[in-house]
Amino acid sequence: MAAEPKAGAADRGGAGESATTAEYGRLASFLAIGVGLTGLITYAYFLIASHVLSKPDYGQITVLWSAVFITISTLYRPVEQLLSRHISERLVKREPIGRPMRVAATIQLGLALFFAVLALALRGPIEDGLLEGNEALYWVFFGAVLFYAASYFARGFLAGSRRFGLFTALILSESVFRTSFAVLVAVSLLSGQSAVATGIVAAPSLSLLVVPLAFARRAQRAQAQPPPASEGDEDEFSMRHGTGFAGAVLVIMFSEQAFLNAGPLVIRGLQGAAAAGFIFNVLMIARAPLQLFQAVSTSILPHLTNLHASDAEGSEREFHRSVRVVLFGIVAFTALVALVVIVAGPQLMQLAFSEKFTYYRAGLLLVTLGMGLYLSSVTVNQACIAQGQVRRAAARWISCAALFIAWNFLPLVGDEFRRVEIGFTLAAGVLLGLLYAIYRNPHERAEDVPAAGSAEELELQLAAVDENT
Repeated sequence: MAAEPKAGAADRGGAGESATTAEYGRLASFLAIGVGLTGLITYAYFLIASHVLSKPDYGQITVLWSAVFITISTLYRPVEQLLSRHISERLVKREPIGRPMRVAATIQLGLALFFAVLALALRGPIEDGLLEGNEALYWVFFGAVLFYAASYFARGFLAGSRRFGLFTALILSESVFRTSFAVLVAVSLLSGQSAVATGIVAAPSLSLLVVPLAFARRAQRAQAQPPPASEGDEDEFSMRHGTGFAGAVLVIMFSEQAFLNAGPLVIRGLQGAAAAGFIFNVLMIARAPLQLFQAVSTSILPHLTNLHASDAEGSEREFHRSVRVVLFGIVAFTALVALVVIVAGPQLMQLAFSEKFTYYRAGLLLVTLGMGLYLSSVTVNQACIAQGQVRRAAARWISCAALFIAWNFLPLVGDEFRRVEIGFTLAAGVLLGLLYAIYRNPHERAEDVPAAGSAEELELQLAAVDENT
């Protein structure tokens, strides 16, 4: 059944799409600067920590960081993506956003409570097994994960509303607060591993000062603007739909964190915390650009969702063009990083992380290739989500994450470090191929969005039944 053209669709023709694309370019450039600063400041946190702490203490900080970010990305980024996608879609359709926000808030609160109960019940294994009996690190882990629940909810709301100025202020303040604790240790105002670790919990808690500004502006806009013409579609967004979408993205986020953090955790189990710190530093070649790439991945989902939901002529062409532009940029960036690694990779790594470890150019180049494949996978994944293919994408992510984890335990490569480097690149390449196949061949019926004309289609189906009987 053909969809009725939206009011004003004729006015959003080629010129409208060009303006949308130009606006996206400006937003992505602005975010690139802000998120680039965030990445540099976060990089400084680990640089300072590696210099002021012993190898075992620094290794424990990297394990704590990995544990926190595996947990929060797995639990909370699904709600961030849920808000980003569905708020942007409803805004372009001029539909109310209250229902998606209430569903997302309920899911996020439930996830935070689930974590709190589970973390307290498993305090012994977490504190004694993962964190080597360090009580201070356990409470940093516990508090940071809870505070990030609010932070990721705010990120999703701001991204979906395309308010990237406040979004950048939120994540930039997090990195500043986190790194300030490492700086205080470096200048001897604070001392020890616990002080450096405190920055990890201070970052989300103090950065939430930005959140009241975001929702205060929303309240002002709600008072100044008339309500949407129709509230009927709001009921289509149910808790079942919200949890289904969030559940699929949760699988993707868990898989993503397995790619980025399983290596250090596996190495820690095999060789100890100091060795985990080494492979963590090597994988920073992939992790640091990913921090910068958040500028693109954050803005591209609402941008692609707007194009996919639009009835304007040429919107589908602009959709694919936006994906191609980002992929070409990733190829160019990967080539540049590879050139730098060939010229001075090991020396730059020792300059950044001190001379406690020796780095090898071949391993750094492997991770650089894996970085390019991984960033391309993230881009194509956002396109799949915008198309409504989140469940198909989730199945590919979890399969490739399982491949990567299993590879790390197979003795096919004798050197454990090289095994992680090869496995990361191999799994990222397989993932990119699988996701690209979904992107080029999406299901006609979007699986993660309520059917826009569901009520009308049901009436037609009932009418057809009456005619046949």
